[in-house]
Amino acid sequence: METQPKIPVAIERNLFIGLAIALLVLLYAPLLLHWYNGWLNKSISIEHEYFSHGVIGLPFAAYIAWNNRQQWNKLPNQLHPLGGVLLGLGGVLYLSSISDLVNLSFPIILAGLCLWLKGIPGLKLQGIALLFVLLATPNYIPYLIEPLALPLQTFIANMAGFVLIQFNVPVTVDQIYLYVNGQIVEVAPHCAGLKMLFTSLYVGLMLLYWTGAIASRTKTILFLVAAALTSVVANIIRNTLLTLFFGTGNQELFDWLHEGWGGDLYSASMLGLLVILMKLMQYYFPNQQESEDNGQISPES
Repeated sequence: METQPKIPVAIERNLFIGLAIALLVLLYAPLLLHWYNGWLNKSISIEHEYFSHGVIGLPFAAYIAWNNRQQWNKLPNQLHPLGGVLLGLGGVLYLSSISDLVNLSFPIILAGLCLWLKGIPGLKLQGIALLFVLLATPNYIPYLIEPLALPLQTFIANMAGFVLIQFNVPVTVDQIYLYVNGQIVEVAPHCAGLKMLFTSLYVGLMLLYWTGAIASRTKTILFLVAAALTSVVANIIRNTLLTLFFGTGNQELFDWLHEGWGGDLYSASMLGLLVILMKLMQYYFPNQQESEDNGQISPES
């Protein structure tokens, strides 16, 4: 007799979750397909291309959420009013038909569902997965950041010019422009490595989570700083090569590295270097018992 009331409750709960998943798929499958098509075929806007790390980031977020399913099921069902607010806000953004707002409605809806179903504990449990989704959601924030990249552009241009001079290449640097044999190469914001910088930090977070090093604030900061520096150095080398190729008339090599598969290979190699850096950090700084955020000593996973 005691088990009878539980059956309708379980059915009702599973039905709601099933309907929510079906609705999410119906609403956002076309949007996600649009993102992936744009990222893979480079047919999306330049600003939204900054988020191409979502190609691996979104499946990684789904993987984390799936691994948390047992802990999720153990959490008591508790409705948090903020969940309804986020669901309503996400619905309004989705219906706005403004591309960036529709995009941002995706992580907002997911966060709202976590709060609506499991309250704050549910949000905390899926927090890192939601963070990966948010950081992979295309928006125009890079467009707002680009004007601030001028010092980085100037630095990369000057460093590229310095390297070329060491190889006796006649080069003149004027702010973000490099002149070689009468040819002009501009270190534009996109070429200054903002995209690769975002990707490096994103992949760095993935590696930190995957290895468990994210539990250490010190390791997290050191590795993200190392990832950022690696990205900047890699872009100095890349812009040096692009200037050399264009200035010496090697248009095919320039196109190969600038917009061809050579650029993708170069980026993949740089991300592979981050894996090596993580391995080195783990070797020289093995997991230890640390007291960081809450004053308690606990082993890193």
